[in-house]
Amino acid sequence: MRENREVNADDQPLTRIIHVLEAVRSTLETAGIDDPGADAELIIGHVLKESRGRVQALAIMGASLTQEQYERVFELASVRADRVPLQHLTGVAPFRSLELRVGPGVFIPRPETETVAQFAIDALMMAPAAEPIAVDLCTGSGAIALSIAHEVPTARVWAVEKSENAHAWATENVAKYGDGRVELVHGDLAEFVPGRLAPQQLEAGVHVVVSNPPYVPSGSIPRDPEVREHDPSLALYAGEDGLDAIRVISRVAAPLLVDGGSLVLEHAEGQGAAIRDLLTRDGWRAAATHQDLTGRDRATTALK
Repeated sequence: MRENREVNADDQPLTRIIHVLEAVRSTLETAGIDDPGADAELIIGHVLKESRGRVQALAIMGASLTQEQYERVFELASVRADRVPLQHLTGVAPFRSLELRVGPGVFIPRPETETVAQFAIDALMMAPAAEPIAVDLCTGSGAIALSIAHEVPTARVWAVEKSENAHAWATENVAKYGDGRVELVHGDLAEFVPGRLAPQQLEAGVHVVVSNPPYVPSGSIPRDPEVREHDPSLALYAGEDGLDAIRVISRVAAPLLVDGGSLVLEHAEGQGAAIRDLLTRDGWRAAATHQDLTGRDRATTALK
């Protein structure tokens, strides 16, 4: 996919950002990228160390790239055209108001998960406690845990991650955004129970348990190469029906939560009914499934 592009120093229009944007957009569109225009702006912004909005403004103003910048943009565009995730190229992923460090070995946070985080934040803000407590199981990059800590400034959050690679990325993000109120635990979520990985501080009770767990059925193959080839399998697959991790979370969360505490789970469209039935059988109350901003079932909540 790599293209040999040369810049004629006398042919300055070739390096103008407005023309580079169109060339990169065309390359990415041919490769099947869903939003090639946005990716083109983000790639140029990464090279220039400027925001996407600033890139748009520079294009309108007729600004140009240097030859070194031009070559770097097309180098990154070529890799992106091979369906390497954009976030692996830039090293960051936006999530709500945060910009998280990500890369190979960690699940890249998606915009749809921001809705899941909101349910957890809302439940925590209604908790009858001066310093409410949340637990984020399968934290990955730390996206949900850190959003909770950032948006509920009195909250304390425990974030649990099994993968060594993902834990390393989460460590970076917690150091930047944790504000001393996010405790990162390296271990299996099944062990996060009183007397094992769960610390003594949680014996008084947790107000919210939230998780974006693996939920892809083992026989399913994700359509997008970015997911299929680059997201870690530990973060994707969860047994024949995709609910194995959620079964464990249902059992682990109940003894952690105070009476009336909330469970918030992300899942795939079409899994809501099965998850509601599973939670109801396990003794949870008021199980309900909610849609994301695209109108797809995305989260199920329940009360202890």
